[in-house]
Formats: sequence, C-alpha cells, structure tokens
Amino acid sequence: MKFEHLNIKDFDFLTKLDTRWSDMDSLGHINHTAYLTYMETARVDTYLQLGFTSIDKNMNESTILASMVVTYLSQLSHPKSLMFGHRITRVGNKSYDLMSGIFQESGSAILCYAYFKLVSFNYKKNKTILVPDIIRKYCRPLEI
Repeated sequence: MKFEHLNIKDFDFLTKLDTRWSDMDSLGHINHTAYLTYMETARVDTYLQLGFTSIDKNMNESTILASMVVTYLSQLSHPKSLMFGHRITRVGNKSYDLMSGIFQESGSAILCYAYFKLVSFNYKKNKTILVPDIIRKYCRPLEI
C-alpha cells in the first residue's frame, strides 16, 4: 500500500508528541523503534478521544494488535514536535484497521505511515468480541 499523498486533514484523530533525546540512535536520527512507541501512545490517545476510559485488560471491550505494516518516508532528528493522525479505515465483525500518519507539527508532508490490524478482545474471557459500535461509527474507508 502506498499512501504518500495523504495529509493531516485525511485523519480523524490527532495527537501531538515531541521527540526525546533518547529516541536517537548512533546515526543521529530517530530510531525506527521510536516511531512504533510514538504511534502506540497516539493510538491509546485515539481510544480516549473515541470515549473509552482507558485501554486495559479489565475492560469488557478492549483491543489486541494482530499485525502492522510500517512505511518510513523520511528521517527525523531531535528535537521535533510531531502530529500523529489516526483513521479507522475498515471494520469487520471482530477486527478493524487503523491507519496512522506522522507529520511535523506544521502539517507538512507525511513522514511515516502505518496500517494496524486490531482485534476487539475481552481479556477476562480471553476471547475475541464483536467490534464496538463506536469503532463502527467512526469508520471512514480510504478511497484509493
């Protein structure tokens, strides 16, 4: 999948995060693993924006990550203020897809994007559940 044409306005949920000195590697740029940590933090923030009180194993409606595909488009160095956009792009019976985009705070060209497949999950029962209605409500498929 190629989504280099996306801009910040293509996303429904936004989170601002700043890079950290410790995120840089010996090559002087933000290490690829830091992007995943940023996106996870922003993903949890998206759930809060959707109205969930948190994401934890004691909730009847929680989520578990099934897969991800990440495309890095540009190097980053510290310090930077970043904007993370999320958009629910597909909903099935028990799983859904969440698109993530990283931009400099100014909203310039996309720096990195990822596609996450998430499964709705009840950790107390240790089983998949139907996707909550609030996730369905905010689904906005991408027109490619």
